[in-house]
Amino acid sequence: MAVISLHEPSHREVLWELEAAFDRGDVTTLFGRCTVSYDGRAASDLGVGDRLLLLKPDGTALVHTDEGRTPINWQPPGSTHHAAVREGQLQVRSVRENPDETLTVRFETVAHVASMSVTGGRDLELHGSEADLRTRILSQPSLVEPGFEPRETERPSSAGPMDIFGSDADGTPVVVELKRRRVGPDAVGQLARYVRAVREELGTDGDGPTRADEPPEATPAVRGVLVAPSVTDRAAERLSRQGFDHVALDPPTE
Repeated sequence: MAVISLHEPSHREVLWELEAAFDRGDVTTLFGRCTVSYDGRAASDLGVGDRLLLLKPDGTALVHTDEGRTPINWQPPGSTHHAAVREGQLQVRSVRENPDETLTVRFETVAHVASMSVTGGRDLELHGSEADLRTRILSQPSLVEPGFEPRETERPSSAGPMDIFGSDADGTPVVVELKRRRVGPDAVGQLARYVRAVREELGTDGDGPTRADEPPEATPAVRGVLVAPSVTDRAAERLSRQGFDHVALDPPTE
């Protein structure tokens, strides 16, 4: 992989490299003292500061500061990059035509510029996802509990699609909510909404709690099971209050 790297280059040297990098389809980074302005659906200006500009061949432009994982300003794929030296500054523009938007970064000085061909990242294989967890349960339903029988995945309801819908050994409907990481009470609330939606659909809402904050009655007509590696204390308390179960299960990593 060819890498071009220039330390404290002149504006003209950066311009020549940018033009060549745009032609080659390289990913390019510039670090230097600059201002940033945006004109499009709104308008914004960012004063002088030391920042990192990342330019991708698909038209993406990202301006990063020393804080956060998201850029302070950006242009999406489909934009076109342009560079010029004007009035003693290096000007880099990323222009989008529909809608009409322009991101302009003006460098007073450039401390470093680098360009390289980046490949191999378009076929991302994600492991340990909720989809992997669902596949694991569908292939071995007893991981939820002995006698559990999955019937549908992504079953629609008034509260949205539920991960797995099935029945237990006694034939009671069971809603299974999957989470790949440790979760808090919000996940229990989500499960409660699904359970409530199924109860209403089946006309059994009188047999169990109808509000997320109500205590369960003796035998809910629809059960809820939260599958997650672990839950917080508050989530555990809410599960108990709702009459739901928690199954500690990790998604497969390979």
